[in-house]
Amino acid sequence: MNYQDERTYGCRVSDSWHYRGMKTVIIENKYIRIQIIADKGADIASFIYKPTDTEIMFKTPWGIRNPSLTIPSSGDPASVWLDYYEGGWQTVLPHGGYPSTYYGADFGLHGDVNNIPWDTRIISDTPDYCEVEFYGRSIRSPFEIKRTITLKSNESFIGIKQEVINFGEEDLDIVWLEHIAIGGSFLSDKCTLKLPDCKILTHPEDIDKSSKLKPNFKGDWPNVDLKDGSVSDFSSIPGKNDRSLDMAYFTNFNEGWYLVTNHDLNISWGVEFPKDVFKYVWYWRNFGGGYGYPWYGRCYNAGLEPCTSWHNGGVEQAQKNNSAFPVKAGQSISATMKAGIVTSYSSENNNNPFGK
Repeated sequence: MNYQDERTYGCRVSDSWHYRGMKTVIIENKYIRIQIIADKGADIASFIYKPTDTEIMFKTPWGIRNPSLTIPSSGDPASVWLDYYEGGWQTVLPHGGYPSTYYGADFGLHGDVNNIPWDTRIISDTPDYCEVEFYGRSIRSPFEIKRTITLKSNESFIGIKQEVINFGEEDLDIVWLEHIAIGGSFLSDKCTLKLPDCKILTHPEDIDKSSKLKPNFKGDWPNVDLKDGSVSDFSSIPGKNDRSLDMAYFTNFNEGWYLVTNHDLNISWGVEFPKDVFKYVWYWRNFGGGYGYPWYGRCYNAGLEPCTSWHNGGVEQAQKNNSAFPVKAGQSISATMKAGIVTSYSSENNNNPFGK
């Protein structure tokens, strides 16, 4: 859009930016500013709440890297993805999870659509309302995804509509993961996590030598057994001095949402999702643990990631436990979400923070 209105008020969106050589889209209003790396999976790399200058997204120590400018030092299927993982929010499909084979295709960690360029199209750009579309197509599978992000002038959250289309001529299973990792200046030990009533599952085995959760635990929110015999209350977020790295999963929700509140900053980050599509939320707990590559004990973040399936063994593993999501030939599935800052929510209730 060569002659876009370059406003400094109200809602505005621009796809005329480049960051470290990659096309970047900025969408903002007086409350929030969002940076989307179109040339790298349309990742949401930054989500800033302006009134307190608070970054919500986790950022890796190595930051945003342009995949076109670096040659990986090895062909390891996990490290190639991690080398370019900047934190933030990735849409992952058709293969969310560890490296595996997908219908004969060799897939690394978390599929391929989040390391390739997506097309962009600005649909609406007015002071009251902005709308931008992103399109990406998997290299090794016949899936295309369309994501539409909307922002209104008087709201501190975005609306997201996504459609996943199977252009193949055979029915296929997928694991669709919204890989949302929060951290930045928002996450701290002053944060609490709120969820609707649900079940908690822990990973079948330790994922790191610093793991503390008892493997194969299943119980009601919010309490989880630890390996040392004690109990952890998941409604409280540990600090970095917890020095743990674990994976857990939430399921059997009566509503699809979660809310993280920083009580020092008095702001909350919330996500609403369709629980008939995303039947699980993966909880990646990287609280100063994770020794060796790639974290080296440096990172502090909470991944709260809506997903069709569990656990993070990829499509083949999800097929074995009957949690893979089927998409028929020529058909599509869709999901509508909300994500952002919730400014008025009573901690006394347990209702959807975005209302109905």
